[in-house]
Amino acid sequence: MVLLNIPLDGIEFRAKLKIVNSGTVLQVGDSIARIHGLDKVMAGEFEEFEEGTIGIALNLESNNVVVLMGDGLMIQEGSSIKATGKIAQIPVSEAYLGCVINALAKPINGRGMFF
Repeated sequence: MVLLNIPLDGIEFRAKLKIVNSGTVLQVGDSIARIHGLDKVMAGEFEEFEEGTIGIALNLESNNVVVLMGDGLMIQEGSSIKATGKIAQIPVSEAYLGCVINALAKPINGRGMFF
C-alpha cells in the first residue's frame, strides 16, 4: 500500500493507493479459465474472479491457466480476475482431526470453521 501526501493550496491531501495485480478472462470452460494480464502471479497462488469464485494459478506463461475451485457459472470472457497474493496451503491443527474439508480448507461435514 502506498501513502501519498500532496499539499493543495495549503490543504494537505492524503490518499492511500493499493496496487492490485489484475487480469482479464480470455476463455472459460470445463473448470479452466485462460486469463491474460496477471504478470506477477505466483505458481499455486489463489486468484479471485469478480463474481467471487476462487481459482488457483497453474501456469506462469503470459496467457495463464487458472483452475476454478467452484462452479464458475457466472464467469464470462472479459470478466476481471485479481491475484490475492496467497499461496494455496492447508493449515494444520488438532481441530482438523476427523474433519472433511474441501480444496480451500473449508469444512464440508457441518463442523463449522476451525480458526
